[in-house]
Amino acid sequence: MAQATAAMTAEETLLALHEKVDALAEQVAFLAEEARINRQRRREWDELKQDMTPILNDVYLLAVEQLQELESHVQLEDILHLLKRLLRNTRNLEQLLDQLESLQDLLADAGPLTQEVFHELVTLLDEMERKGYFAFLREVMRIIDIIVTSFTPEDVRLLGDNVVLILNTVKEMTQPEMMRLLHNLTSAYREAEEHPEELPTSALALLRQMRDPEVKRGLALTMRMLKVVAQNQARAAEVPSSAPSSPRAA
Repeated sequence: MAQATAAMTAEETLLALHEKVDALAEQVAFLAEEARINRQRRREWDELKQDMTPILNDVYLLAVEQLQELESHVQLEDILHLLKRLLRNTRNLEQLLDQLESLQDLLADAGPLTQEVFHELVTLLDEMERKGYFAFLREVMRIIDIIVTSFTPEDVRLLGDNVVLILNTVKEMTQPEMMRLLHNLTSAYREAEEHPEELPTSALALLRQMRDPEVKRGLALTMRMLKVVAQNQARAAEVPSSAPSSPRAA
């Protein structure tokens, strides 16, 4: 009985020993694989370092050369000051970027509308060109150029001083009765030019027309207009003599 128990204990001990040996073998295999991976990584890193060393040297030399060119314009203190400002304005920069993103979204949304408006504008400009708007504007600019080159600043000043009177005169001239009068005068003049033989030129015919009430009213109106012209001429002749005594001249 004791021998059987000893044999079982020896077998259990041997089995446990085999398990420990198997675990140790697994650990040794794991460590060997890790060592192999580390050696491969170290070899790849060495190869990368060998490949990158000439490039880094060239970059370093180029940076040194560029910094030497900028040395007279930029100092290390300036760069540090700029970095500090950037760090202090981080929130402002973030807000600016947000605004730029919003603007980009707005432009993206307004892109189709802008294209449509541009197409309508091109169509409108083409229609205006066909109707002659631009040719009319060119002629207006030519007229303005003639006016500018024909009048002196003094003439423009006098025109500004009398612009109210000019506008009132134009307003009176464009009244319906004045326009009808001008139309009737031009029609009568054109008829007289076309048929001069129908005009009465004898003294008797002229005297006979003097009996016409409309002719009398026309003569009375003409005499009144001549009187107004004479009065204006008299006032214009009195202006130079009375000008020195005026408050403005004083």
